[in-house]
Amino acid sequence: MTIAFVFPGQGSQYAGMGKDLYDNFGTVREIYESASETLGYDVAELSFKGPRDELDKTFRTQPCLLTASYAAFHVLSSEGIIPACAAGHSLGEYSAVTAAGVIPFGVAVKLTEKRGMYMQEAVPPGRGLMAALLGLDRDTVEKLCGSVKSGYVSPANYNCPGQVVIAGEKTAVEEAVGLAREAGARRAVPLSVSVPSHCRLMEGASLKLSALLEGIDFAPPAIPIVNNADAAFLKDPAAIKDSLIRQLGNPLLWEDSVRRMIAYGVDTFIEAGPGKVLAGLIKRIVPDARILNVADTDTLRETLKLLR
Repeated sequence: MTIAFVFPGQGSQYAGMGKDLYDNFGTVREIYESASETLGYDVAELSFKGPRDELDKTFRTQPCLLTASYAAFHVLSSEGIIPACAAGHSLGEYSAVTAAGVIPFGVAVKLTEKRGMYMQEAVPPGRGLMAALLGLDRDTVEKLCGSVKSGYVSPANYNCPGQVVIAGEKTAVEEAVGLAREAGARRAVPLSVSVPSHCRLMEGASLKLSALLEGIDFAPPAIPIVNNADAAFLKDPAAIKDSLIRQLGNPLLWEDSVRRMIAYGVDTFIEAGPGKVLAGLIKRIVPDARILNVADTDTLRETLKLLR
């Protein structure tokens, strides 16, 4: 059995995430206390009780979701479950990097808060948009984006076969949604997100992130990281740092990353953190892969039972 840990990205958060692990593991409580001390507010309170509109603010979501994912990773590791590699979707790549020991948890929490701030500042409210296009292949989506006349739009997430997310200027994304429906998309829907991620509108955020990362030491990973920007196995600290910068303004190659892990020999994926978004995507990419998740004590017990 060859295991990969995968970590969810923004959109998987919900009020109550992580509470069961917090209630049942003293070491998880310590993780939340560390996050709260670093950020200057009660991360457990916000993660468990909301309010939802505060939790959904990008600069709050990112460190809170990373904390929940790292807690899930921690309890898995404490049970002796060691992966062959790790990957994460967008923000989840920071969870993967932290789990691999590249940066300390406290550094990662502050880094993701800053990343969320930079992303929010990069595009004025109402100027950007993202949309999910279902039922169209990559080439069709790329040509469709290239044909838009009203502004800038490009592919942002290659999630799985038949599911591509686009991002860009609001009017251009809306035009692309209309064109996608005309092209026979099964669904073409704008997403309720405040930031158009993984496109060139994030250039300003990437520059700020680059300057911030210059002052942070990265260690060699304990396990290889499969990155979003290239779907490549990374072991060099400098390459991992560069990848986190490029990730923000380039499309996420999630489908490619999963296929790369399968080619590496991975046959079991464990989604560590809230929700089952990645489990659903992986199932569409590799239907016969074993896919597990750990978000609370029930899913932890079930996962350990199946692994042993």
